[in-house]
Amino acid sequence: MEYVETNAFWASDEHLIEQRLRALSRVGAHALCISLDPFHTEYVPVRLPLYLAEICRRSNFGYFLWQEKYLPVLSALDPNKTHNRAELERLISSDYVIKTAQSYGLLMGGRALNIEEEYLERSAREPAVSIADARPCRRLLSSGHFHVDLNGMFIPPGCTGIVIDLKEAVRGIPEGKYPVFEALLSGGTVELLRNALSLGFVENPQGYTSSCALCFHIRRWLCQHEAYIELDSEHYSESLKYYS
Repeated sequence: MEYVETNAFWASDEHLIEQRLRALSRVGAHALCISLDPFHTEYVPVRLPLYLAEICRRSNFGYFLWQEKYLPVLSALDPNKTHNRAELERLISSDYVIKTAQSYGLLMGGRALNIEEEYLERSAREPAVSIADARPCRRLLSSGHFHVDLNGMFIPPGCTGIVIDLKEAVRGIPEGKYPVFEALLSGGTVELLRNALSLGFVENPQGYTSSCALCFHIRRWLCQHEAYIELDSEHYSESLKYYS
């Protein structure tokens, strides 16, 4: 195992940190990727990732700050509190959001959809039928980068709002159990759109900024009208409040 990624929201107690570092060592993980950037400081005070890094250093446990280049500017913030977008625009720059996203190479999905729509001209939007992608979404089972939540559920990279059992992601998914996931895996957003239209989905007449944006909005509509165990309905509602 190369490293384990964390935003350090939990890293306020030295004993707890050392306990978890020992547990990680026992299962073969010997380094942490500790998130540190303007986006994370909206939720996690800067002192926590820095404190975790310090305990790692003292414990001879490997770590790196991702992305350390933001450390000088974030060091000017109050390290004991979180900072909202308005504060960060005053303290960093008015365009830190788009610059940070570009620096990361972020996919505009989930909470970032409102950012994409804010910065792209309306002329960049296309009708659903034009922007839908027929290629299977291979990112759904990518092993290069993904997340696992506290309940042992696999979260595909970039495809926020989808969760499936980690064991099934590794060993094989039972046919028919995850219809939305399977549609994307076999026929991309074209198949997902076809299925949604048959259920009554009405596309946005203003169009969509990307195939990923279309996918997100379809999945949001689906989980509002039917029960799909792979769709996290709370996530979709919360995501579209972000930066709105």
